[in-house]
Amino acid sequence: MALNNTYDARPQQETAVGAGIQLLLLALLGTAIGMGPAGWLTGLAFALATWAVLARALHRSCLRSFGPANRVTLGRATLVGGVTALVADSFESAPPVTLLVGLTAVALLLDGVDGKVARRTGTSTALGARFDMEVDAFLILVLSVYVSMQLGPWVLLIGGMRYAFAAAARFAPWLNAPLPPSFARKTVAAIQGIALLLAGSGLLPHLVNLTIVVLALGSLLWSFGRDIRWLWRTSRRTPAAAEAAEAVQPEAAEPRLVGLGAR
Repeated sequence: MALNNTYDARPQQETAVGAGIQLLLLALLGTAIGMGPAGWLTGLAFALATWAVLARALHRSCLRSFGPANRVTLGRATLVGGVTALVADSFESAPPVTLLVGLTAVALLLDGVDGKVARRTGTSTALGARFDMEVDAFLILVLSVYVSMQLGPWVLLIGGMRYAFAAAARFAPWLNAPLPPSFARKTVAAIQGIALLLAGSGLLPHLVNLTIVVLALGSLLWSFGRDIRWLWRTSRRTPAAAEAAEAVQPEAAEPRLVGLGAR
């Protein structure tokens, strides 16, 4: 019994290690750029929230192993925490753009690696897919906040759309139904991060940045609109499926991939 308890605790231990690495990254960033209170507090809040939510999800899912794919995703989450701290710090000072771009670029490059690892090792889980998607969505939200300071608050539509959909699904249960896999959906999701990274890098003229982000937003609206339309039509054709989706509790539901790709 003692051996089983020790083994079951390993996933929780790995999330604690991940939180420790997040704190180490914040310390390195703070030392390198003299990060202000906003950056520190936001980074610490991100680390605490990630650890708490992930620990709770692991407890509910009863996973006996954290898995290699989730380790990659946790590493990406650590990078996203660093980006979040830098963006928060940018409201008070001007952190190096190269540092922010570098952390973001690595996080984006690793997107998809966790999915490949999960498939090759046979460790794909609903929790892993949800974890991957939430890290992606939060990175897009943070980047949209950063770019909105240059191009205007309308850019926040890119980062807020996934969360608005999740809120709407609480009142329209048919939105909880699973979607078929879509290469177009994953492509649109990848475009959002790349477009916001380019706009935030400051390497291109203002008009070019504006055009890139407008096109990215347009593609995201198309992706969400297409998927929501499919869900609506499916729910009308199969009322029983809509009732089943309504009965699913939010904690137990499969990841909803509307407008955004995942593993």
